[in-house]
Amino acid sequence: MARQSISLTRPNDEWLKAQVKSEEYSSKSELVNDLIRQARKQQVQVDWIRAKLNRSEAGGFTDESKEQILKQSKSLLSG
Repeated sequence: MARQSISLTRPNDEWLKAQVKSEEYSSKSELVNDLIRQARKQQVQVDWIRAKLNRSEAGGFTDESKEQILKQSKSLLSG
């Protein structure tokens, strides 16, 4: 496992220590790794949403009403 040296602000260091003290995590390293994993998962979700939005924007706009769009969506969901 790679070792890193990082500097933390006092509030961040105190928060990390409190999490370890509460026995939520066994070490600051474990907590930092968990935070990075969460951020990576979140980035995957953001990238997926961004791709969907880009495809939708590239598809143009519609003149259909809300009701027409809802009806079409329900029709697609019901098969």
